Amino acid sequence: MTGETPEPLGPDSLTWKYFGDWRGLLIALWAGSMQNMHPGLGAGVEQHSRFFAERWQRLFRSLYPIGGVVYDGPGAAHTALEVRGYHDRIKGVDAQGRRYHALDPETFYWAHATFFVSTILIADHFMGGIGEPEKRRLFEEHVRWWRMYRMTMRPVPESWEDFQRYWKHMCAEVLEDNKATRDVLDLRGIAKPPFLPWLPDPLWRPAAALIARGFVWLTVGLYDPEVRELLGYRWSARDERVHRRAGKLIDAVFGLVPHDRRYHPRARAGWRRARGVRATDAPLVETPRRNLPPLAERGKPEHYCPEVP
Repeated sequence: MTGETPEPLGPDSLTWKYFGDWRGLLIALWAGSMQNMHPGLGAGVEQHSRFFAERWQRLFRSLYPIGGVVYDGPGAAHTALEVRGYHDRIKGVDAQGRRYHALDPETFYWAHATFFVSTILIADHFMGGIGEPEKRRLFEEHVRWWRMYRMTMRPVPESWEDFQRYWKHMCAEVLEDNKATRDVLDLRGIAKPPFLPWLPDPLWRPAAALIARGFVWLTVGLYDPEVRELLGYRWSARDERVHRRAGKLIDAVFGLVPHDRRYHPRARAGWRRARGVRATDAPLVETPRRNLPPLAERGKPEHYCPEVP
């Protein structure tokens, strides 16, 4: 851990442009499965997480602190330490006898790397595409983003080229097909989202089946070839064409949405603060009550659980 005060990213960064956009939800299944394929992360999820008992709630509340490390401005460093703290007690021994800890620098960095790559995927597939200069700039920004956690810089590649080699190495030689990954990708019988309480269950069930197939297909199209092979998925030239067309359609639809409404509430608050519309010392935007952990889990240090009305 370094003693320097990290400098948060701001509205001039590409990370601000891409990371908090609602289109990032289209990457959620990719990010979750890529993270869980890491041996240490997968073991931690299998042995410690209740994610699958409250999939929607966990996803939507996690967006607040994770996004806050990027968008909280003067408060981002504090948010980053809170996020790091949620992982203090996630440790153990996996089924193969390997010790793991969520705060092992290489393990924690892998999760961070997937968030960085997600900005590239969001931009490339659902926001019109970006070139090598923008990817290189996002790499430099992800280093600043990592510094917010006050973790060692040891696992961080020194250049964009080094990162690409690191990523390929992880995909081809380190990631594993494990239970935690398969559980993430198994959307059969997924519960109705908490923001759709008005939707009758008989209508949700058939819609859920279509959504599940569509999201898995969309996710497979985002995987590196090595990951598809590891998980046993096929991907044709036709799949690739349709995937690109779907991305262009999504981009066109979001082009009709006002700027601030394209962003998650924590990111939206950051944009508004940067423009002077929201006070610098205004309270952070927190998750609504519907996303809070179950009562028995509240108060445990692994959970983000703000006091909300």
